[in-house]
Amino acid sequence: MKYLRLWVFATILTLSGLVAFTSCSSDDENAHEPTIEGLRDGEWTGSGEGRSGNIIAKIVVEEGKIVQAIVVSQSESVFAQDAINTILGHAIGKKDLMSVEVDGVTGATLTSTGVIDAINMAIQVAMGKQITEAKTFKDSSCDIVVVGAGGAGLSAAVAAAETGDLKIIVLEKQGIIGGNTNYSTGGINAAETDVQKSLGIEDSKQLFFDDIMRGGKNENIPSLVWNFVDHAPATISWLTTKGADLSDVGLMAGSSVKRTHRPKGGTAIGPHLMKVLKEATAHQNIEIRTSNKVVGLLSSNGTVTGVKVQNADGSTYSLKAKAVVIATGGFGANLEMVSHLQPSLSGFATLNHPGATGDAFDWVTPLGGATIQLANIQIHPTAEAVNHILITEAVRGNGAILVNHSGKRFCNEMDTRDVVSAAILRQQSEEAFLIFDQGVRKSLASIETYANQHLLLQGNTIPELANLSGIPAENLVETITRYNAQQKTGVDDDFHRSATEMTAALETTPFYAVRVKPAIHHTMGGLSVNTSTQVLKADGTPIPGLFAAGEVTGGLHGANRLGGNGVADIVVNGRLAGLAAARLSNQ
Repeated sequence: MKYLRLWVFATILTLSGLVAFTSCSSDDENAHEPTIEGLRDGEWTGSGEGRSGNIIAKIVVEEGKIVQAIVVSQSESVFAQDAINTILGHAIGKKDLMSVEVDGVTGATLTSTGVIDAINMAIQVAMGKQITEAKTFKDSSCDIVVVGAGGAGLSAAVAAAETGDLKIIVLEKQGIIGGNTNYSTGGINAAETDVQKSLGIEDSKQLFFDDIMRGGKNENIPSLVWNFVDHAPATISWLTTKGADLSDVGLMAGSSVKRTHRPKGGTAIGPHLMKVLKEATAHQNIEIRTSNKVVGLLSSNGTVTGVKVQNADGSTYSLKAKAVVIATGGFGANLEMVSHLQPSLSGFATLNHPGATGDAFDWVTPLGGATIQLANIQIHPTAEAVNHILITEAVRGNGAILVNHSGKRFCNEMDTRDVVSAAILRQQSEEAFLIFDQGVRKSLASIETYANQHLLLQGNTIPELANLSGIPAENLVETITRYNAQQKTGVDDDFHRSATEMTAALETTPFYAVRVKPAIHHTMGGLSVNTSTQVLKADGTPIPGLFAAGEVTGGLHGANRLGGNGVADIVVNGRLAGLAAARLSNQ
């Protein structure tokens, strides 16, 4: 049986990325939490939605308080176990509801929410309160249906809602919103923005366009690229008016200048963006239905007229609409599809959330919808080698280097993702070590998440770090000494990393290493669309009533996506799709 998520505040806090590790031992610390009385003795269970699926927890209550809390079923990754154990420990002795803000663990936000939701549900049951079953929807209609509640979908919904009095419903097959956007760390690329100008950064849309085309091996569709580049600065301003902090501008691989907009200090963009968009949907009274899976499109004489949806209980209903926006993301978690399209990627781990399975293609192709460049699948060079956690490109952008098991550099760390990934795959065990110092760590707040996930090896000296990493100490000392000397002269004689890209010498103790290897990251191909975000048929004509935005589409990124363009794609084109759908609905 599926259940509604019990506490909206917990979801909002998760998406804000503000989860903190805090003890709950005193009454003063818990004064803000909702209190319930009469916790009945006995064993009680509840469920919640974690990063990788459903979590079931059990509590044992004696004398009106929790004396034991265990997770009896979960599919979270290995690194999340410490977070789970911490949360279960916080539950002991409690007589009231847990709070994600107080009881969660930084760096495991979705796991924290899932476990805490499960415990809170069990507490509700222990109180004798009836748990509300997930609502079962029946046939109905609205103005716009948005399929997918990630960054692209919510951008589309909010932009459409701002145009007038429209009934907009967002459908999400997962139990939580956000999709891959929840895990995005880098930032949003845009050129000629007010933020850049205030920081004295000289950039141009033409330079941005040229960088994208070069990075994509000129397989990009130029009209889509220019449309994207042209609307990016306005989208940055649009997000800022909604409370987004995009005041920090960093450098990502493949970009000629700093144009990756992100929160102050380099905090991860994804949780922050989802918080902003979630609050905007609430302000616009946009309905979001989670655990509602679209299984097909409704059409009449070739025009899309709505969607067919599966309720949480398995029943189906029809939702008619004047316009449908598909924002379901890519197919990077569909490993069978990935390996079929790119046999060389068979056996690779994925960085994608479980819902990124490419469902939309099966809905659109029966209507004659075309796909483009599906075989263009990107692997990210720096996924943590054991737990497959994405280590953002911004770590390299802020100064980190890559070395192999021999302690030697082997590439320009700021080259495009495909080039760096290929270089790593040529090394021993097809992996490398990302090396940086305390200066880099202090410059990028998102690194703290990796520290909280226990992904960092730390040494007070370079030889100590080398020994912990299994790297010959003398080689690593020689490599870093040489790199630091080159950084100070601004000339990388070995791999031609530019002076702009060598932001600082690595000489501030302590030093850090993360073992990394490439993993499936982004699917550049997808539905064929035009600059109005209309989904196209093979002959280039649009399917009436159907729009798409984000990773589900193809043609923008070509053969290789630049870091910072993924989140930019979902908000720029998500917003454009919402405006286009609204124009049709308002006719």
